[in-house]
Amino acid sequence: MANNPSPANPHGAFDAHHPPALPIMDKCVHCGFCLPACPTYVLWGEEMDSPRGRIYLMKLALDGKVEINKTWVSHFDSCLGCVACMTACPSGVDYGKLIEATRAQIERNFPRPAADKIHRRLIFETFTKPSRLNLLRLPLLAYQKSGLQSALRALGFFRLLPKAVAAMDSLLPTVKPSEKVAPVTSAQGEKHKRVGLLLGCVQRTFFSDVNAATARVLAAEGCEVIAPPEQTCCGALCVHSGEEAHALDFARKMIDMFEKTEVEAVIINAAGCGSSMKEYGYLLRDDPAYAQRARRFSAMCKDISEFLAELPPRSVRKPLRARVAFHDACHLQHAQGIRLQPRALLQQIPDLQLLEIPEAPICCGSAGIYNLVQPEAAAALGDRKAGHIAPLQADLVATGNPGCLLQLQSSLERAGDHLPVVHTIQLLDASIRGLPLDALR
Repeated sequence: MANNPSPANPHGAFDAHHPPALPIMDKCVHCGFCLPACPTYVLWGEEMDSPRGRIYLMKLALDGKVEINKTWVSHFDSCLGCVACMTACPSGVDYGKLIEATRAQIERNFPRPAADKIHRRLIFETFTKPSRLNLLRLPLLAYQKSGLQSALRALGFFRLLPKAVAAMDSLLPTVKPSEKVAPVTSAQGEKHKRVGLLLGCVQRTFFSDVNAATARVLAAEGCEVIAPPEQTCCGALCVHSGEEAHALDFARKMIDMFEKTEVEAVIINAAGCGSSMKEYGYLLRDDPAYAQRARRFSAMCKDISEFLAELPPRSVRKPLRARVAFHDACHLQHAQGIRLQPRALLQQIPDLQLLEIPEAPICCGSAGIYNLVQPEAAAALGDRKAGHIAPLQADLVATGNPGCLLQLQSSLERAGDHLPVVHTIQLLDASIRGLPLDALR
């Protein structure tokens, strides 16, 4: 039976702690502008797997007309949380806040099957702990260098295993030598800014070259860079997946740590992390000890492309002859509204030709942990994106998020295209240092 609303239970199927907000839902006029922007609606054409359909399901639950059951939950699990619908919406519906509130309700009130629960817990306990991720480097290196990974793939071994396991293998990053970022990197020449650098979890462990490039470019542009080695996860994976308590804890720790550094800005080179850190003020709105501090901290958070676009270039950009297909990370273009800045940075590089990928607003299928918990839909979106990239005849692909980087690399390889995928800041770093294109391959 559904939970009917009553004075004793005014939130229907939801509990009293921040159910999805009715005033936000009421802004939706069901116009349908969100439909062609929604990846799952594009894939399946199902109304309940569109933003307006999911809002309708939220209202039904709030009114006590449906239960939080397996079928209802499946429509929210299938959502990527890419918030492309927010860019498309003419009514200003903040769908991001609705889906995050709904997912928090699901994690508190829906008993997931044991296997699903264990799988999700394993993901969170690994991917939010840099120290645990670091322990995986050596066995992963052995797995790749020994030829075992290639042999198992060639034999079709992973086709015999659950799709979630096969997805994990296809998304494994190639282990590269670690490039440590010093706790303090001095500005080159006159210092203009003192900034903090988020090291991240997956970024720090498997894309340390991106962090190193970020620190070098900031230093070349006159910034002193503070990168505290003790920093923890920012909580983005947790907040996007309904793990609210863990997200709050990570946010408090991040604020405490960076407040000690006395930096003017906190620079982030992972789109998903940046979108969450910019929302700390909202996330911690109920905490009297952190609410104001969180708002102040969020105002300091800047994506690397956003920050550099505000600075007059100081270092000389040397030519880099390359055709570069640029992929917009969803949490950069939709959640943070950053589209022009990374393009402007790339266009500063002489001889670089910037190529636009068709269907740029549509997600590549990465979306936090989505490609690990919804592997079939993620693969379909990745294949769609790879199909749009192939005709461009690019030399490489650039993007601003580690999850997108892994997803695109996996999708391109599945299509037989071994096109390198790099972070935008690595191109700028190569140009400033005068490195050849082969250094990025």
